[in-house]
Amino acid sequence: MSKERARRREAREAQLERDRAVRRRQVARRARRRAVVRRLTPRVRLGRSGRLARHTRAERAAIGLLTAVALIAIWALVDDLALRVALVVLLLLVLPAIVVIALDRR
Repeated sequence: MSKERARRREAREAQLERDRAVRRRQVARRARRRAVVRRLTPRVRLGRSGRLARHTRAERAAIGLLTAVALIAIWALVDDLALRVALVVLLLLVLPAIVVIALDRR
C-alpha cells in the first residue's frame, strides 16, 4: 500500500513539476514579448517639452495673444505690403528675444 502511495505521489509531483515548467516557459515568453513590444513602441512624453516648456500656460497665452495683437496692428496700420511683410518677419525674428527679456526667471 505505501509503495502504491509513493508511486502516486511521485506521479503527482512529476505532473506538478511539468506544469510548473510549462508555466515558467509561458511567463518567460510573455516577458520577452512585452520587452519587444516595449522596445518597438514609441514613447509618448507626457508634459511639456521644447522652448515654451519653461513658461506657464498663462505666459504662453500672453505670448500668443500679444503676438496676434501686434500682427493685427501691423496689418491694420501699415499700407505698404512689402513693409507689412518686413515688419512681420522682424517681429517673428525678435519675438524670442523679447520673450527672454520679459519672462526670464534668472
